[in-house]
Amino acid sequence: MGLAEDLKSEVAAVFREVWSTRKGQVVPDTPDLKMSNDGVELEATVLYADIDGSTSMVDANPPQFAAEVYKTYLLCAARLIKSEGGVITAYDGDRVMAVFIGGSKNSSAVRCGLKIKAAVTEIINPAIKNQYNSDFQLRQVVGIDTSQLLVARTGIRGSNDLVWVGPAANHAAKLSGISEPLYSTYISAAVYARLSEDAKIGSDGKNMWEERAWQGKTIYRSHYYWHVPNS
Repeated sequence: MGLAEDLKSEVAAVFREVWSTRKGQVVPDTPDLKMSNDGVELEATVLYADIDGSTSMVDANPPQFAAEVYKTYLLCAARLIKSEGGVITAYDGDRVMAVFIGGSKNSSAVRCGLKIKAAVTEIINPAIKNQYNSDFQLRQVVGIDTSQLLVARTGIRGSNDLVWVGPAANHAAKLSGISEPLYSTYISAAVYARLSEDAKIGSDGKNMWEERAWQGKTIYRSHYYWHVPNS
């Protein structure tokens, strides 16, 4: 049997097979799911953190410099995600995806996004200035949404990973692709509605979030950041 016939058979089997799904209480790892139509359902909040303008940065700078920017950004984002109880589910070039679950998942994800902005402003950009005496300023965007997700295992044996299916995964990724000079954190209306008061109101007593329309939906954007604690 040739490759085309093998693919036809395997594709037909996927569409024909009955799904086995279960409610999840923790973020699953790849070995937790079978290669068959096996899925875990989660109520989860998804965060995407992405470098803004990475193509221009790579085109205009030596590859070693761009690699250092990637490394430092993803390092800070990953550490902050874990500090807020999130689980990193994927790296994709210059961006990282994370999932938050539990009763405070929306506020935790939002604090994380605002702390990533602080890390860029107070840690990474000053370090670039100090090392290279450069005017380069890293810009980044975080997108956050919440919904029910279906987690499944995809790929082939020996080369597979988890796929996260649901509105939050798609919308958070798209929100992280918005590029505006002042704003760096974007959240859905569903996330905003579930925020704790301290994740809405800044230390200046003002609402940190500004409502705007986006692709026929209401979203919220912010230029605030949340200082990264020393301890």
